[in-house]
Amino acid sequence: MSILPEAPASYKKLLRRAREMALAASAASALTWDQETYMPAQALAFRAEQLAWLTGHAHRLFIARQVGQWIAECEQHGFPAAAAEFGNLREWRRQYDRATKVPTRLVEKLERVRAHSREAWRQARQQSNFALFKPHLDKVLALTRQMADCWGYKDSPYDALVEGYEPGATAAQLRQLFSELRPAIASVLAPAMAKSAAVPRDLLKGHYPVRAQQDFNRNVAEAIGFDFHAGRIDTTTHPFCSTLGTGDCRLTTRYSEAEFVQSFYGILHEAGHGLYEQGLVQEDFGTPNGSAVSLAIHESQSRLWENHVGRGPAFWEHWHPVACEHFPGLHKFSPAEITAAVNRVAPSFIRVEADQVTYDLHIILRFEIEVNLVEGTLKTADVPAYWNEQFEKMFGLKVAKDSEGCLQDIHWSIGLIGYFPTYTLGNLNAAQLMRRAAAENQALAGELARGEYKPLLSWLREKIHRQGSRYAPRELIRLATGEPTGIRDHVDYLSAKFVG
Repeated sequence: MSILPEAPASYKKLLRRAREMALAASAASALTWDQETYMPAQALAFRAEQLAWLTGHAHRLFIARQVGQWIAECEQHGFPAAAAEFGNLREWRRQYDRATKVPTRLVEKLERVRAHSREAWRQARQQSNFALFKPHLDKVLALTRQMADCWGYKDSPYDALVEGYEPGATAAQLRQLFSELRPAIASVLAPAMAKSAAVPRDLLKGHYPVRAQQDFNRNVAEAIGFDFHAGRIDTTTHPFCSTLGTGDCRLTTRYSEAEFVQSFYGILHEAGHGLYEQGLVQEDFGTPNGSAVSLAIHESQSRLWENHVGRGPAFWEHWHPVACEHFPGLHKFSPAEITAAVNRVAPSFIRVEADQVTYDLHIILRFEIEVNLVEGTLKTADVPAYWNEQFEKMFGLKVAKDSEGCLQDIHWSIGLIGYFPTYTLGNLNAAQLMRRAAAENQALAGELARGEYKPLLSWLREKIHRQGSRYAPRELIRLATGEPTGIRDHVDYLSAKFVG
């Protein structure tokens, strides 16, 4: 990392403190990853204490009075807007102002509750019993409300929560966006379903050994650019990507031997996150400029590789022979038939397995429930019934069990209230990025058809990954695509692909 020669000593102190905090955060990430994958059940209570201590320690390091003094001194010094120091300082100020409003004991308490809640959710999901999870959700919700009160907000406590995932977003803005997007999706859904009606829901059902899935998933992830010298794939209840430090990015997925699609698109999605993490400037690790700028930008990368690349006809034309080597049963299907199967449009229960047209409806439902919970108009005891009622109105399906309804996602169990809207924002950003990438590289379609992913990845590296948090998320998307995040490109893409 180069530092402007005239940078004050306080800036160098901030860098040292940021790296110290990053060490604590990366240790906590390693422990959380272990909890999700290999930790024995009896280690839970001690793991909760470990995570609480590490998180509290990092918080204390950041809210120290001298950190505020260093930030103020750097602000008085001033940096050119184009300098890396400017972006770091902007984010340090934003994060410091939020962090100093929250007492460390509350941060630690939430971390303990999250650790126990995560395990309770896992058990509740396995048994499809919301009652097992409800007491933990009550605690998580109460603490996140306290956090929102500490941070402060103008209109809704949800604003304070979503700010942590997508700076600048508010409940009112998201409501407006979703009110425009929902009817646009409805206009695509009926003709898309009609077009997919001839494709059997279980067309690709068969026998897909886990080992064969693991090998195929790894082959594709490596082909699109994921570096396995700096990462790995493991198994968990809910797929995720976690960066434990420089050169250590972990992907996870889950498997069903009856179908390969679940694990495969889980890995393609998480590999998109992993490519972003591996594309950040590694020597800046621990600083804002070495960190992803927001979750909506992060989700744009995963949704782009999963859907715009991985569900396209060119993808399966190229990968069909390799897939058949791993899964001989696929020989009976043409690339076009596989493409049709993985793009079949029909309402379904599970968000991570939803088609591209209905996916955003899953997000809108979760957003509405989150806002109601945080604002106090919905009680946790009423979540299953409310979910089921609203789901039937939106999708026309009756939810028969909690594991296919309100227990399917891990997010609420670990306090990620305010996260869900970033998936849809990620869809919108992904469509804009693909449009712009194709406009700037007329050969892109041919490259993807040949399985040449490096040009697209290089473009994303330049426009998104290496920028870190130098620019605010809205400005980053504007610079990369020429316009702010909006619904037009996403809706046009869905219409062209699923209606024609």
